[in-house]
Amino acid sequence: MSDFVSFLQYNSDAVITATLQHVYLSFGAVFAGASLAIPLGIWLTGREKAAQACLSVTGTIQTIPSLALFGFALPILGIGFFPAMVVLFLYSLLPILRNTYTSLKGVSPALIEAGKGMGMSNCQLLVMVKLPLALPVIMTGIRISSIYIISWATFAAFIGAGGLGDLIVTGIQTMDLYFILAGAIPTALLALVTGWVLGLLERAVTPRGLRIYGVERE
Repeated sequence: MSDFVSFLQYNSDAVITATLQHVYLSFGAVFAGASLAIPLGIWLTGREKAAQACLSVTGTIQTIPSLALFGFALPILGIGFFPAMVVLFLYSLLPILRNTYTSLKGVSPALIEAGKGMGMSNCQLLVMVKLPLALPVIMTGIRISSIYIISWATFAAFIGAGGLGDLIVTGIQTMDLYFILAGAIPTALLALVTGWVLGLLERAVTPRGLRIYGVERE
């Protein structure tokens, strides 16, 4: 244990740099994915065929092994940070898109009719009724996507994007367990902390009535 602590102290600059690269890569991809998936999920509500097509495409992307998708990106986009960001962005789409679409579709018709009865426009219904009720489920999608992406971002090291995967790959190549642990432990901690923080946010945006009656959705 003391040897590993000494190793971390000696390589602290490399570990910190790799962690920052990993955070930037992971959160950048999820932010880009949410920026597309949430508006797209809203737009797809009421467009059943287009929704099924979009969910099928993003679902198919999700089934491609991550190492293979990074490999596909290599001859098309080259190596480095940008190709890795593109691949992780594609992976981030499905949980957020699916949760946005299904949560908006799941809003009670009685509530929508009540809003219409109060003279709300479609925009007001979306902002004041549908989105507040759908937000906890959308946050769940962002949380799930973030945890996946933090884990899969370790594969970005294979196309020269840096991050904590670099330490893991170095450890595998040199058969050095400390390098592997120096990459794996921060990755796991980052995923755990992110899941915890986003879980708190998810609870914070859940309307009090839903929390009281214990119908928070996962």
